[in-house]
Amino acid sequence: MDASTLKRRAALASIIASASLALLKLLAGLLSGSLALISEGGHGALDTAASVMTYIAVRVADKPADEEHPFGHAKVEAVMALAETGLLAMLALVVAYEAVLRLMAPPPAIDASTLAFAVLIISIIVDLSRWRGLSKIARDTGSDALAADALHYSSDLVSSFLVLVGLALTRFGFERADSIAAIGVAIFIAIAGFRLGRRTIDALVDTAPQGFAAQLRALIARAPGVAAVDFVRVRPSGAQIIGDVGLSVSRTLPLEQVVAIKDKVIEAIAARFPEAALTVVANPLALDDESLLESVLLIAARRRLAVHHVIVQEIEGRKCVSLDMEVDGRMSLGEAHDHATRLETAIQKEVGADIEVETHIEPMETNEIRGHDADPATLETIGEALVAAAGKGRLRQVHNVRARVTDAGLVVNFHCRINPDISVDATHEEVDAVERALRASVPNIMRVIGHAEPLPASH
Repeated sequence: MDASTLKRRAALASIIASASLALLKLLAGLLSGSLALISEGGHGALDTAASVMTYIAVRVADKPADEEHPFGHAKVEAVMALAETGLLAMLALVVAYEAVLRLMAPPPAIDASTLAFAVLIISIIVDLSRWRGLSKIARDTGSDALAADALHYSSDLVSSFLVLVGLALTRFGFERADSIAAIGVAIFIAIAGFRLGRRTIDALVDTAPQGFAAQLRALIARAPGVAAVDFVRVRPSGAQIIGDVGLSVSRTLPLEQVVAIKDKVIEAIAARFPEAALTVVANPLALDDESLLESVLLIAARRRLAVHHVIVQEIEGRKCVSLDMEVDGRMSLGEAHDHATRLETAIQKEVGADIEVETHIEPMETNEIRGHDADPATLETIGEALVAAAGKGRLRQVHNVRARVTDAGLVVNFHCRINPDISVDATHEEVDAVERALRASVPNIMRVIGHAEPLPASH
């Protein structure tokens, strides 16, 4: 059975139970003359009205979100529960007032009949059953309205017991016991109203569950890739806790990795707090350990500029940066220089005005180069030259050699292997040496692209 159906059935059962008990108490109270029992009957009548309100509230609260209510209708339950608080407060005042008047007047004649006792015992049994059942359903579904109904039945349970004690004492000759019991009923109705009012006001003013935000913040802070937790804003909405959280990640991370971090955080929240439906926002943050190279590359990426060969130096305490910036070769020098100037200014603005930035402008190939595979003889010559050049250094196992003929010259691609413990700098030098040797031995080469792979451990 889904939560919506469960709540509606529980609310309907409460209406039937409240109405039946209210009629029995009023009848027994009128027949016996017991103010406490009549007060309980009035309390039960208000409980019936409250149960009707609860039934309406749970039906409305389960409506799906719409354009006018983007967060759903769950707060309708809290509004209805607040209205029930007003009914309880009014009843407590009326009962207390009438009880005080009776205490000041001569004791009325009260018939503590068997019927009155039977009605109260039945009421206690029904109240106990409904209180336990409604409390469980309210906890399981997060329903404020059903929680309010459960409070009603808990107050009814205590009130009925007080009335039972008052009638028993009256039967043994203590004539004021009924009026005193009525005051006790008023006190417990007021206590129930206060508890209900505090709960519903918390829901209406978006009070976060106690300790939830701190637990959520600690959970997010432990997630890999999260540099800091910026904010946590949560509030209850029926059975759910909704809101949003903000976290900071290194601004140098690629977008795909940022999305992956957010997904991991959402998964962790769902596993720990399944009742939470939160929006996660990731904000870029410049970390303390961010290098100058990372800052320069990030600034260029923001401006969609391709840069490479970035060299960072420190000369007599002053930072110096030089870099190559690629632009469309068809662009005018004036326009390209403007791009370079804006990049240099952006670097100085973020890193510091005293930094020296030097930009080398070079053309970027923007058109596809048409070509075809070289003939077998040319490919064989290139392959032999590559193997010979590699044998003079630390490169091994030249393979996957390809050569394409274009209008601009030969484009050669090859793979090779090298000891995996050798640094990238040293590997790059070895590949460059092979490329230079190939250009020296084979004419008309436009470009050589060498791809180095780790040499298997067995070699």
